[in-house]
Amino acid sequence: MGRKTRLVKIDNKKIGGNNPILVQSMCNTETKNVIQTVRQIRLLEKAGCDIIRVAVPDMESAQALKAIKKKISIPLVADIHFDYRLAVESAKHADKIRINPGNIGGLDRIKKIVHACKKHKIPMRVGVNSGSLKKSIESKYGKTPRALFESAKEYAKLFERLGFRDLIFSIKSSDIRETVEANRLFSKRFNYPLHLGITESGTYNIGIIKSASGIGSLLIDGIGDTIRISLTDDPIKEVYAAIELLKSLGLRKGRNFISCPTCTRTSVNLFRIANEIEEATRHPDKDITIAVMGCEVNGPGEAKYADLGVACSNKYGFIFKKGKILRKVKEKDIVKEIVKEYRKCQKPPS
Repeated sequence: MGRKTRLVKIDNKKIGGNNPILVQSMCNTETKNVIQTVRQIRLLEKAGCDIIRVAVPDMESAQALKAIKKKISIPLVADIHFDYRLAVESAKHADKIRINPGNIGGLDRIKKIVHACKKHKIPMRVGVNSGSLKKSIESKYGKTPRALFESAKEYAKLFERLGFRDLIFSIKSSDIRETVEANRLFSKRFNYPLHLGITESGTYNIGIIKSASGIGSLLIDGIGDTIRISLTDDPIKEVYAAIELLKSLGLRKGRNFISCPTCTRTSVNLFRIANEIEEATRHPDKDITIAVMGCEVNGPGEAKYADLGVACSNKYGFIFKKGKILRKVKEKDIVKEIVKEYRKCQKPPS
């Protein structure tokens, strides 16, 4: 159980207050292209995305939010930089506004955004990034976790003075240690929900490692209410990765997939078999453990608690459930037979 943070409602979802950790992603379509954006959001939702964010670089994009919102069923977040007027317009249609106060401008502009959020009863995510710190803070603390924390603290106090506490904070850097320590400092002082991520984490393989290291460290500490794994890749991969991270930490139910590394004892194409089974059984709402083992040493003995699995030997696979072998099948039939048994496991009770 993590720390109990303030409850913030975003349309039909709840962030904080000991609610489940929500998965976010961001569209890479042009927001003003409503058809393409809606299509991508629906695919992301099917993959397990709980909240979606879109960039709002111009007024046409801000006004497109109304049409997008009507066609989707998950909360819609408008991502605003530089122009406060885009935030004011977006507040009419979006479920949450995301701003970085460091690039919005003076207090008067921030007040107008706060007024719009209050008027339309929507929350705000306050983004604090290492790349846009105030010069005064950076000159005093340098490029450090303390600088990120002091910046977030300053914004928290500012919004509190403005009478607005319907806030989620994100405190990010491309440096993992900076991000982790800054979020730890903030969580000790404030109880606002935290959106976790490693900004500009990189391409798929690199980004997965960085994000899992940073986000996972905080989640193990009980810190974090919503997450995004930011990748230079398809946003759907961000969602899959985030869900797998949460499942690996016991923070979300779903298909748990385990497979062994290969060695000389492996007599089948385990790379292909494992990847095909992993892909065919990826459902965000299915709670089952599947094991794919390359030889008789690792399975079914080491995987006897798996709901379903296969142990391979001499070009054959032994399909098992809870350690009990069901049948022996040829290598070419392993994936088909596992998927068949998987579907049986998913049959709803009569």
